[in-house]
Amino acid sequence: MKILLIGNSARAHIIAETLKKSAADPDIFAFMSAKNPGIIKIAADYEIGKLDDTDAIVNFAKSIEPDFAFISPELPISAGVADKLIEIGIPSIGPIKELGMLECSKSYVRELMQEYSIPGAPKFRIFSSLEGIDEFLDSLSGTGYVLKPDGLTGGKGVKVSGEHISSKQEAIDYCREVIEAHGKIVIEEKLVGEEFSLQSFVDGKTVVDTPPVQDHKRAYNGDTGPNTGGMGSYSGTANLPFLSKKDLEDAHNITVAVNEAMFKKSGKYYKGIMYGGFIATKDGIKLIEYNARFGDPEAMNVLSILKTDLVTICKAIIDSTLSKTTIEFEKKATVCKYIVPEGYPDNPKSGDTVNVPEPTGTQKLYFASINETDDNLVMGTSRALAFVGVADTIDEAEKIAEHACKQVKGSVRHRSDIGTEALIQKRIDHMKQIRG
Repeated sequence: MKILLIGNSARAHIIAETLKKSAADPDIFAFMSAKNPGIIKIAADYEIGKLDDTDAIVNFAKSIEPDFAFISPELPISAGVADKLIEIGIPSIGPIKELGMLECSKSYVRELMQEYSIPGAPKFRIFSSLEGIDEFLDSLSGTGYVLKPDGLTGGKGVKVSGEHISSKQEAIDYCREVIEAHGKIVIEEKLVGEEFSLQSFVDGKTVVDTPPVQDHKRAYNGDTGPNTGGMGSYSGTANLPFLSKKDLEDAHNITVAVNEAMFKKSGKYYKGIMYGGFIATKDGIKLIEYNARFGDPEAMNVLSILKTDLVTICKAIIDSTLSKTTIEFEKKATVCKYIVPEGYPDNPKSGDTVNVPEPTGTQKLYFASINETDDNLVMGTSRALAFVGVADTIDEAEKIAEHACKQVKGSVRHRSDIGTEALIQKRIDHMKQIRG
């Protein structure tokens, strides 16, 4: 068996590792925008190119004739890579461009939820000019608001009043900037609660959830500083400590309804990962946004405890037979922490070497923005290394990940509070307060 993997992040590294563990023992062929030391060690061969260069990806695919492709990041999805691969007979884990709008357009999902009366949407409006924005912002003065560009921004384009925006004029200026760059902006009421990620395998007909995860976007301990791509994440043995079983059922039902609405609207099946960013509020579960692929770092949490053969799951997605496939996860907790260069995200240093001991015990290590040269690991400007601890409790998993992070030598830092009892208790107390 041959599999084409597109991407080069830590997320792509664990996807490559998990696919390679399959009983099918597939050869992995990677198309990457930069060398990933972890993926290179797994791959039978690889090519370097732009992840939205559909011609280059198709030519590489033709040369290896894979059984299927697995698209790790959003950029190839937005470029229509899955469409081009399907044209030459190669199915993909990753949706076609039309259904990839799930992530690539914030307005697409909101309009879909409105059209098909799907619960879980906040109060929102979509603007393609500044007309009416002033009045709508005034109507949200009681709750606050969130400004979302209608396009891909690498997870860093969303601005929240009171956090990134301090005045209405500043908000209007940002709306003008976004409309000029993206054509549209989505303005929503600000939701108060606890966020969580629910990632699901989807074959167009059936939705199978992975364990819920909580990501940490803020750069520094105590949830302070600017937003990042994600400094780390944790999962519990069955659920997150601040969520109820009903919360998960409600989030699952929203994903099922959105998946069905996409089919009704397009007549085409969504095949791949639907990753819902949800928030538990006093009024129940609300949808913040969808991504059309695994999260990063959330992929590390769920794939590190996946018991079922990932290749078997991929085949079921392609054949629309997920309903007949039993998908199991170890009853373990996980904590993922990212090592980043000093100054990340605003003024990251790059080109520094970093010393990384070999993982021991249940520590797991995944490479991100880092290159291997002459036996040295050299960091780029983004997240560099992801350490994952797996254990019977979140507390034990956190200690494993934290110990691994502390062994790294170089101009680096990480969030030491992710997965700690103190931070999780803060989440529990917050939800108790919100729900009375």
